[in-house]
Amino acid sequence: MNGPHDMGGMQCYGAVEREENEPLFHADWEARALAITVASGFCGQWNIDISRHARETLPPEFYLTKSYYQIWIAGLEKLLQQYGMAMPDEIATGQVQTAGLNTAKRMNAENMPAALAKGAPVDRKIDGSPQFMQGETVHTRNLNPSGHCRLPRYARDKTGVILTVQGAHVFPDTNANEKGESPQWLYSVGFQSTELFGEAADERDMVMVDCWEPYLEKFR
Repeated sequence: MNGPHDMGGMQCYGAVEREENEPLFHADWEARALAITVASGFCGQWNIDISRHARETLPPEFYLTKSYYQIWIAGLEKLLQQYGMAMPDEIATGQVQTAGLNTAKRMNAENMPAALAKGAPVDRKIDGSPQFMQGETVHTRNLNPSGHCRLPRYARDKTGVILTVQGAHVFPDTNANEKGESPQWLYSVGFQSTELFGEAADERDMVMVDCWEPYLEKFR
C-alpha cells in the first residue's frame, strides 16, 4: 500500500545522517523491543509479511515522528490485539487481566539462537517456468494497492532489465493479507537512475530492485 514507510526517492525529509560508531542499540529498551517482537512472532499467529504490514499501516503522523523500535512496538501491539494475545487495557496498564492465549508454539531464551540460525526460508518450488529471462527488458506495472506491496513507488511504471532470476519465493502481497503464500518467480531488475529519478540523477548509476513476477509486464 502507499504509506509513510515507502520513502524511497522522496526529497522532503532532508539528508540521511550517518552516526559514526553507531551502537547496536541506543537504549536497553530497544533490545527488549526486538526480543519481544521476535519471540511473539515465534508463537505462530502471524508471518513476517503480516508483521511488516502492521507497521506500515500505522498512522503517518505516528510513523514519521517515532524511532525505529517505537514503530516496532506499536506494530506488535496491533498484532497482539488483532490475534487475541492481549487486550487494549492490558497493553495500556501493563497488567494481565485475562487468561493468555494458549499458542501451539512457544520460544524461550535457550532455544532462540538455534531458531534464529535456522531461519524461515521463503524459497518454494512451483510448476512452470519464469515468464522473463535474464537480459530481457521489462516494464513494471503501475500498482497502487490498498494491501501490502513490496514494489516501491519510485519503481512503478518504469522500464528496466532482468539481471537475475532469483527463483520462486513466497509472495508477500498475498501472505501479508492472509491469502496464502502464492509463490511467484522473483527477479533482480536493474533500472538506470535517470529512469527512476529523472535527468538530475547520475546516468552512470543503476538501482537494482527485487521484483516479483506479478509486478512485471512485457516491454512494448
